[in-house]
Amino acid sequence: MPEQPYEPEGAIAGTGMGGAMDLATAEGETLERTPGGPEGTGPQQKPRSLWSDAWRDLRRNPVFIISAIVILFLVFISLWPSAITWMSPLKCDLAKAQEGSQPGHPFGFDGQGCDVYTRTVYGTRTSVTVGVCATLGVALLGSVLGGLAGFFGGISDSFLSRITDIFFAIPVVLGGLVLLSVVTSNTVWPVVGFIVLLGWPQIARIARGSVITAKQNDYVQAARSLGASNSRILLRHIAPNAVAPVIVVATIALGTYIALEATLSFLGVGLKPPNVSWGIDISAASPYIRNAPHMLLWPAGALAVTVLAFIMLGDAVRDALDPKLR
Repeated sequence: MPEQPYEPEGAIAGTGMGGAMDLATAEGETLERTPGGPEGTGPQQKPRSLWSDAWRDLRRNPVFIISAIVILFLVFISLWPSAITWMSPLKCDLAKAQEGSQPGHPFGFDGQGCDVYTRTVYGTRTSVTVGVCATLGVALLGSVLGGLAGFFGGISDSFLSRITDIFFAIPVVLGGLVLLSVVTSNTVWPVVGFIVLLGWPQIARIARGSVITAKQNDYVQAARSLGASNSRILLRHIAPNAVAPVIVVATIALGTYIALEATLSFLGVGLKPPNVSWGIDISAASPYIRNAPHMLLWPAGALAVTVLAFIMLGDAVRDALDPKLR
């Protein structure tokens, strides 16, 4: 009886490779068969990255599609509000104060006789601007500080951990009441700066843990043994594999930051008139909720839809980027 050829345990049948696994597959990538391999060897297997798999899953997720459409619409009207309304949000007529829906004014008028529809549309610009700018600032600052602390460890890591503990102990709304009450600027930037100041510790802690996990992988140790510098290891090998949790948390937090801006404006320490903000309109409409509920309904509904859209988008991105949830 002829001797059977030895095949290592775990060999891949039909590959002709003796069961040797590609390094990319060992690092968590999936294999995608592509035609056109050498004659007699069958189709080749091309590794798919985490990002390509995530994009494929997102395109098939109805939650992602719906939330993305809503967010794209919000971005559009925040950039070009005049495309869907011809009135000015500051044009008011006291003779029409608190009146309901009329032809040309579907949302009615507020307590100053301003068109509620127009102010709701223009309020989108403020909320999206604050949310996007605050998220970018929080993600950048938190990722840099948390990534460096997790990579180098030691004293820098301990120092950052104690600093984040201090910031986590500060109540967000109370901190906004104290810090923003002394600010005289009537723009969105003090609010953005406050959110970045109190929001970066969460991202820093996520980035730190992700970098600590990534730097223990074999490919990082191989790059270090080949003489790669710390900057190259951090930027080329660790950052691409550690950024996914940061993206997920930042996407979900964007909706939270929009709600926080509305809360601070409602309390009178965020944006102030003549700025147009959903928080300002909700604050102005709250005393008239019984007599003119439409004044509160539309800006509050727009705020709820916007926050929900970003949270849904973050959940869809989390499901696509987390291999454990597949």
